[in-house]
Amino acid sequence: MRLFCFSYAGGNASTYREWHKRLPEDVEVCSIQLPGRGSRFKEKAFTDLDSLLTSLVAEIAPYTETSYAFFGHSMGAQVAFELARKLRDKGLEQPKCLIVSGRRAPQRSKKSKPIYSLPEAEFRDEIRRLNGTPEEALNNPELMDLVSPILRADFQLIETWVYQPSDPIDVPVLALGGVKDKQVTMDDLEDWKKVTKGPFCLELFSGDHFFINQATDTLLNTVNQAIETVLGRADGVLANRKTS
Repeated sequence: MRLFCFSYAGGNASTYREWHKRLPEDVEVCSIQLPGRGSRFKEKAFTDLDSLLTSLVAEIAPYTETSYAFFGHSMGAQVAFELARKLRDKGLEQPKCLIVSGRRAPQRSKKSKPIYSLPEAEFRDEIRRLNGTPEEALNNPELMDLVSPILRADFQLIETWVYQPSDPIDVPVLALGGVKDKQVTMDDLEDWKKVTKGPFCLELFSGDHFFINQATDTLLNTVNQAIETVLGRADGVLANRKTS
């Protein structure tokens, strides 16, 4: 199986560089590197989700003949879900599992005002409040001059996106959240069950919105269990569990 991993706003493929060490040997971790960061730093970052999805479908379609799953955190969860819908609509093979982390269900209304167009000082204050950017980066003006445009592009992409209802996907969905996450509530996570015809499971972890960096070992155990289940190598289905 291939596990395609999508990062949060401002993140890059390195977020998942160690994951292969904790997952089964026959699971290939494929970290998606979006334009504007990492090895693709010189490329223009996407600011429109539909354009990004069109690009991703073309890139990923050849790899969907092998069993695969999606994992996405925050913005990455939104991208992974919409990509699964886009692949379905094109008649391509669906993921064996969709793991959405730190993101409200797509049909839930937005709670906060957009920040992507704020003046620079206010924008950086909001970024600091979200607690996803290392303090050493926030305190380095030269580094932030490089990072800020990427963050703005990502926030524009997610804040200008409008959910379009459609038939539920026929894919098991595992929703993950942090118990101290002030951005994503239990109700936000519970509502992911409405986007799928397949099994649904919800699990919580210690930490805030970026619990994937705070409870990584426990998180990867859960991801591993989900993969083993959908591959038929473990008993049970993705359903009914509520907390971890």
